[in-house]
Amino acid sequence: MTEKIHKSEDEWKQQLTPEQYYVTRQRGTEPAFSGTYSHHKAQGTYHCICCKAPLFLSNDKFESGTGWPSFTQPANEEALHTTADHSYGMTREEVTCNRCDAHLGHVFDDGPAPTGQRFCINSLSLQFKAPSED
Repeated sequence: MTEKIHKSEDEWKQQLTPEQYYVTRQRGTEPAFSGTYSHHKAQGTYHCICCKAPLFLSNDKFESGTGWPSFTQPANEEALHTTADHSYGMTREEVTCNRCDAHLGHVFDDGPAPTGQRFCINSLSLQFKAPSED
């Protein structure tokens, strides 16, 4: 079981940039095609910007054309949590970090094989580490 991280809103504000705080703690979304990792192709692991938990592997990243980094699956079964999101008059599955509850993005059932899933993730919620940094 993943050990949860709990911090006050002030602690998160001190740790994160205003943009990172908006996306991860206030469930915001960065503009399409604006993120650092939208077209990123290096090999490594994408970690949660809030708690540094490994979330996605570069081998599972694909170009979806949506303007956000997209992945077919999480790095491991315990990395993510999903819940129904009914905001903005839509029904979607919100994706959060299982360790610190940071909002990451949403998952859709229109991805490629082998999973058929598209984890559409905000770059602002991620920190990339090359294999030598992990």
